[in-house]
Amino acid sequence: MSQEANLRPGPEAGMGRTVVTLDEVDRRILDELTRDGRMSMRTLAERVHVSRTNAYARLERLLRDGVITGFAARMAPEAAGLGTSAYVALTIEQNTWREVSAELAQVRYVEHVALLSGEHDVLALVRAPDNATLRDVVLDRVQRIAGVLATRTWLVFDEFDGERGPWA
Repeated sequence: MSQEANLRPGPEAGMGRTVVTLDEVDRRILDELTRDGRMSMRTLAERVHVSRTNAYARLERLLRDGVITGFAARMAPEAAGLGTSAYVALTIEQNTWREVSAELAQVRYVEHVALLSGEHDVLALVRAPDNATLRDVVLDRVQRIAGVLATRTWLVFDEFDGERGPWA
């Protein structure tokens, strides 16, 4: 199957976007690598029941097509000294998303940022060592970003990752 055959524009792609069509083997590769991104190519091939050559070629394609964007270690925030987590919702001025997101990317302890629809415009996950640091991040850094009109903060008391990813 050619690379182009794997790219298919369609209604699920949205306006002017192209989605990559993943088959069952691709989904099994993503599931296995989501569980253990350090596994050898031999182990990956065995687990998804393809040859090593096929597994390697598929992995290269998934990387090249931007389906897999990288490999990273997952950490336990508390064990890493980040004992306070919070979601911070931001209301921003219209048309300031690019500037606000660029500034948020520079704020230490901001782990994830998403543009939303609905009551709030932006949602940020902040992981800090303690409540005092969280307060400084929200009040001294985030609220002072040009374009930020208001914030609302929710402390995270407990959390867990789902047992299964969307590829399983």
